[in-house]
Amino acid sequence: MKSLGVRAGLLSVLLFVAFCAAWQIAVTPSASSGPALDPEYAKLMGISTAGAKSAMPGPLDVAGKLWDNLKRPFYDNGPNDKGLGLQLLYSIGRVFIGYGLAVLVAVPVGFLIGMSPLAYRALDPFIQVLKPISPLAWMPLALYTIKDSSLSAIFVIFICSVWPMLINTAFGVGAVRKEWLNVARTLEVGPWRRAFTVILPAAAPTILTGMRISIGIAWLVIVAAEMLVGGTGIGYFVWNEWNNLSIANVIVGILLIGFVGMVLDLILARFQKRVTFPE
Repeated sequence: MKSLGVRAGLLSVLLFVAFCAAWQIAVTPSASSGPALDPEYAKLMGISTAGAKSAMPGPLDVAGKLWDNLKRPFYDNGPNDKGLGLQLLYSIGRVFIGYGLAVLVAVPVGFLIGMSPLAYRALDPFIQVLKPISPLAWMPLALYTIKDSSLSAIFVIFICSVWPMLINTAFGVGAVRKEWLNVARTLEVGPWRRAFTVILPAAAPTILTGMRISIGIAWLVIVAAEMLVGGTGIGYFVWNEWNNLSIANVIVGILLIGFVGMVLDLILARFQKRVTFPE
C-alpha cells in the first residue's frame, strides 16, 4: 500500500511537470508566428503588438504573482486593494457561517424525515420543488429583502448547503437496520437515547457524505456570489483582477480556490473516516 502511494505521488508530480511544460510551450511565441498578443487586448492596454509575447501568462509568471501575493497576504489599502489572504478569510468566514446554519437546520430535519413517514410525506413536495433551484437565483430576492451583500451571500450559502445534508441525513437515518432498532426497543431504550446511541452512529457516515457534498457546493457558490455582489472575498478578487486585466492574478485566484476546496473536503473526509466502521 505504501509503495502504491509513493508511485501515485511520483505520477502526480510527473503529470504536473508535464502540464507546466506544455503550458509554457503553448504561451511562448515562435519567431515565425508573428505577434502572439491579442490585438484587442493590446489596444485596451495601450501597447504595441510588435514583438509582444502572449497575453496568457506562463507558469513562471503565475508563480511570480503567487509569491508576490503570499509575501503580503493581509494588507488592506482600501475597498479595492486587499491582500489575497484577507480575501480568502472573508470567503471562508461567509462559508462557515452559512454552512454552520445549514448543519443546524438540515441534520435535525433530516432526522425527523428519516424517522417519521408522516414527516417525509408532508415535507417531500417542498424539498423536491426547492432543491433544483439554482442558489444564485435566490440572490436578487436576498439582496432585496436583506439589503446587505455579505448577509445575502451567507443566505445563498445556507440555501445551497441545506439540501444535500438534509437528503443524506434522511436517507442514512431511514436505512438504519431494523434489527438494531428492535434490539434497542427490546432493551427499553427511550427514543432520545435510541437516536443518539443507535441511529446517529449508524447514520453518521451517510450524514458526513452529505456534509462533504454541501461544503463543495458552498465553496463553489460563494465565488459566484461574490462576483455578483462585489466588495470582498476571493470571488470578488478574481473578478476585480479580470477588470484590471491581470490574467496571472486571475489564475492565482483560481488555483487558491481549488486548493482551499480540496482542504475543506479533506477535513470532512477525515471526520467521515473516523465515524465509519466495518460491519
